[in-house]
Amino acid sequence: MERFAFSAKPQCSNVVSQDGGLRITLLTPRLLRLETGMVTDCATQTVWNRDLEKVYWEYEDRGDICTVKTDAVCFTVDRKKGAVISVTLSDGRVVTDFKKGNLPGTARTLDMANGAVKLEPGILSRSGVGTMDDSKSLLLDERGRILPRPACTDRYYFAYGHDYQRQLRDFFRMTGPVPLVPKFALGNWWSRYKAYTQEEYRNLMQTFIDKKLPVTVATIDMDWHWTDVLDRFGKAAKPEPPKTKEEILYNTMLPGWTGYSWNRSLFPDHRELLNWLHGQGFHVTLNVHPSQGIRFFEDCYQDVCKAMGIDPVEQKAIPFDIADEKFVKAYFDAVHHPMEEEGVDFWWLDWQQGTKTNIPGLDPLWALNHYHTLDMDRSGKRPLILSRYAGLGSHRYPLGFSGDTIVTWKSLAFQPYFTVSAANAGYTWWSHDIGGHMHGVQDDELYLRWLQFGVFSPINRLHSSNSDFMGKEPWKRSWVVEKCAEEFLRLRHRLIPYLYSANHRTHTQGEPLCMPLYYRYDCEEAYQAPNEYIFGGQLLVCPVTQQTDPRLNLAATKLWLPEGRWTDFFNGRIYQGGRWITLYRDLDSIPVLAGEG
Repeated sequence: MERFAFSAKPQCSNVVSQDGGLRITLLTPRLLRLETGMVTDCATQTVWNRDLEKVYWEYEDRGDICTVKTDAVCFTVDRKKGAVISVTLSDGRVVTDFKKGNLPGTARTLDMANGAVKLEPGILSRSGVGTMDDSKSLLLDERGRILPRPACTDRYYFAYGHDYQRQLRDFFRMTGPVPLVPKFALGNWWSRYKAYTQEEYRNLMQTFIDKKLPVTVATIDMDWHWTDVLDRFGKAAKPEPPKTKEEILYNTMLPGWTGYSWNRSLFPDHRELLNWLHGQGFHVTLNVHPSQGIRFFEDCYQDVCKAMGIDPVEQKAIPFDIADEKFVKAYFDAVHHPMEEEGVDFWWLDWQQGTKTNIPGLDPLWALNHYHTLDMDRSGKRPLILSRYAGLGSHRYPLGFSGDTIVTWKSLAFQPYFTVSAANAGYTWWSHDIGGHMHGVQDDELYLRWLQFGVFSPINRLHSSNSDFMGKEPWKRSWVVEKCAEEFLRLRHRLIPYLYSANHRTHTQGEPLCMPLYYRYDCEEAYQAPNEYIFGGQLLVCPVTQQTDPRLNLAATKLWLPEGRWTDFFNGRIYQGGRWITLYRDLDSIPVLAGEG
């Protein structure tokens, strides 16, 4: 797997103590690593760099209890328990409960969500000490191979107080930075789960051009490939027998879920379409579900068989096995690279098919994200995928696809908080189905409010299911909503220079594009405003997530304004901060305010 080697400095020089199966190291004066059992100096799936800086400390051994004191904090370790039992912060506070005060992180997916979902713990805490358990993270050697890990505990203690931005920067130093996202990804995206014909898709994108509605990413969902495989290719096209509950759904009920050959009934000349899209300034992504492997009817089948030493005459299905080096090589060289040469700019990896592989503990979603990102990097492209979150460290593999949400106000109301909280896990690039994916009802106001949030979110990707009522084209809405939607789509593109500057700060300084208020304002109110956030470092945004009050014909949004003077982005009104305020907005704006200076 040398093609997937990466730059890492996993060995730490600040070893405070190593006695039997317990080792204490310091990565910074505020960041301690404690290992028990089989210690390691290898990189893990999460942590790639531990040699961050030279640290000076005082160590006191009192038998079962020892203390590690730096110029910033003091850690107290219980050797018998193999754990830190208290941390004394620089302001004198002593923290003993490392679960209390945790600031939630994010979740793998919002598939089928109708409102809030449970979030995984973040690495930040209001207590002043955040923790990260890396014990189940597999090892990565210098060649990039994924290796099993012996039983151990491997925990990190972040004693940064409420300096959340500094903690996040050091987290990125140890796990790798957030990549610089290509500028085109910051524009508007078109996406829909629909079996377009080549002519339909071209006419649709031409309509955006004719209406002067800027779009930079053209997504073609799964019907770009053959999906009616049993009718077209017979019973031999059936996938392998299911082994998990996920495979029962995707392999048995949806035998055409996976595919790598253009559906020539819909796209008789896909190369011409790709050339036309590129000529009009669009970048193209295709949706793929890799779980069913490579079957005999695929255009690439012969090349994959040759790469893997399989006789193609037997027409045996080649199972998806991301743990097999030979399969992974063929997967990229014989399947994806030829389509990239034809004009596919990046991939939408729509993985929902389980968490197990032939390497115990290896999540196939993580492996897909990791390999695709490194493969793009090797090709000289700026890495970009659209895929689901696979745990801490996933910030290295943007962009996040949050999944198929239900079209309701409850779903919209949760997404700003969901997006902002993800920063507590270092995850800064969520892409939502703007407008919602399925079910619910057609509601023009809901559509517009979701789009307005999308414009002031990391990625503005319009998306929906195949229902006739779900299309997100502005011209399918009422005249008033259509005109408002058009203006917001144009606004998103006027914001691209601002967004790209914020993108660069995320890459170099670890500053999230959507930042929780409590990163900047250390007061109780900042924690009580879950749907407010600092957008791009300069703007305070609080999306409208409730319906218009019919008595006022306005929507009310309650928000907290920090101290200072704030100017409304849309109408120029000035507000004095340091208070809670309710703002009323009609359809053509949402609360977006710029602080003085």
